[in-house]
Parts: sequence; structure tokens; C-alpha cells
Amino acid sequence: MPFEKPVGIFDSGVGGLSVMREVRRLLPAEDLVYFADSAHCPYGLKQPGVILARAFAISEFLVARGAKLLVIASNTTSIVALDALRQRYNLPIVGIEPAVKPAVAATRNGRIGVLATGVTLAGDRFNSLVERFGNGVEIYPQACPGLVELVESGGFNKPEAESLLKTYLTPLLARDIDTIVLGCTHYPFLRPVIERLVGKNISVIDSGRAVSQQVVRVLEKHGLLRHTTLKGKEYFFTSSEPGVVEPVVRLLWGDPGVVVEQAEI
Repeated sequence: MPFEKPVGIFDSGVGGLSVMREVRRLLPAEDLVYFADSAHCPYGLKQPGVILARAFAISEFLVARGAKLLVIASNTTSIVALDALRQRYNLPIVGIEPAVKPAVAATRNGRIGVLATGVTLAGDRFNSLVERFGNGVEIYPQACPGLVELVESGGFNKPEAESLLKTYLTPLLARDIDTIVLGCTHYPFLRPVIERLVGKNISVIDSGRAVSQQVVRVLEKHGLLRHTTLKGKEYFFTSSEPGVVEPVVRLLWGDPGVVVEQAEI
């Protein structure tokens, strides 16, 4: 039956686990298949054509495994590939975008900082978000090279993470922002360090919960929700060496028993 099929989730690396975590909280019965394209991570410095090609290849893999819905758990990939994937595949596809709209609703002084990759910040979708929801507020984008790599290596609690974050947060704090958008799915794993650096008076917002809520709505709309009391299973794949990726996935997912398989695509 179609509703018994898994939900496919993918990202340039392990960052999309922050989205998968929220999907799991709302949908405990669903089987989830996650693909980390770690051999080609990070996407933030790659040309759009390369990102699009990887999105097609990974989607083919997930569709071949029976995915009933795809979640693009990557802001950069959603910017580049969401429309093209929806044109190619006859199944629901949920993308992600920086949480500009909720940040505008949350800000008290009208000053918002956005941490993201350069590709995301330069994309038409981000500019459209600012145009649609940014009236009456000041939005300050900050590209953050190096943060994705830190999370990929499991080094998000190391001194290098704090040092790099200080570099990116200092100019935003100088603008007297009161809200920060985490515009990359890797960044929620840096949230404790970010919140410590910016203090309690600055709100930190990401898109994980909103995406998971949209996944629920789309599955309900298409009659694809799995109704069972059984707990769903998780399957993890990577384009890189499992021996490198697996320890980081275990750390971020919080399960020492996780097994990551390699898929050469």
C-alpha cells in the first residue's frame, strides 16, 4: 500500500538530520530514509548546475527505494532544485526556506540577522522571501563559510566553532538585531553555542518544525499517512565513507546503534 512506503529525506550532508529529527517527533510511525551526500558536501560553494545534478541523482535513489514523499532538507538545494524536482517527479516534494516570515513575526525592534550559505543568500527564493515578508523590518544576511564543515566533522562543540561563530555574529550584533534566522539545516546543531554567544534577549529561529508540519499536512492531503501503533524505522545512507559519516550521524541522531550504508551515486 502507498501509505506503507517511507518518507525520503536528503541533504548535502548530515545537517538535514535536524529536519528529520522534527519529522520523527511529529510522525513516530513513519519509516524514514535519509541520504547524506557527504562526498560532495558542502554545497554552499558549488555551482547551481552541480547541485541540481546531485539533487536529481539522490532523488532517483530515494524514489527507487519507494519513497512516497521527498523532503529536501537543505536550503541551498531547495533554492536551486525544488521547482525542477517537482516537474520531474509525480510525488509530493517538500522543500525548505529560511524562516524569514516567522522571524518577522517574532522581532520586537525590526532588526533580523540571517545566517546561511552564500548560495542561499544569493538565490531568487531568498530575495523573494525578503520582498514578501520583509516590509517594515531590516534584514541583514550573513554568509557563513566553514560552519557546515564543522558540523560534518562533528566539531560543533569545539573552540573553532565558537571562534568562527563570533566572526559571523559580531557584525550582526553591531546592527542591534533581536532575532537570528538559522538559514542552513546544519546550523541548529550549533544553536547552543549561538545562544550562549548572543544572550537570552535574542531569539534564534530555524525552519525544522515548520517543515515537519508541512510534511504532515502533505501526507494527510494525499492520504499517505501511516496509521499504526508500531514505531517507524530509520535507514541512513551516504555517498561518502560510512566509517567517517556514521560516528557523526550517531552523535547527531543520538543513537549509538545507527548504521550508515554507502550508496555510490
